[in-house]
Amino acid sequence: MRDVTRASGSTTAAAEAGSPAHHASDDVRDIVGVGVLMPNGRLAGRSFASRAEAEAWARPDEGEQVVELNLLCDCDL
Repeated sequence: MRDVTRASGSTTAAAEAGSPAHHASDDVRDIVGVGVLMPNGRLAGRSFASRAEAEAWARPDEGEQVVELNLLCDCDL
């Protein structure tokens, strides 16, 4: 089943029988990613599946830091 929002013209998928339920904890502001901040203040040009992966890749002895990023606004937490 599809629902079309008339005001904006956008299409959204309505809840279907097999769809996962959304909970109050599914706040998009809580979706975070992990990155490595380089000594020059820029983020490393790659993504990491987990904090552990980022920590294994980072070189703290060279000034690199593992950071968490809010993926919605791309801000440091």
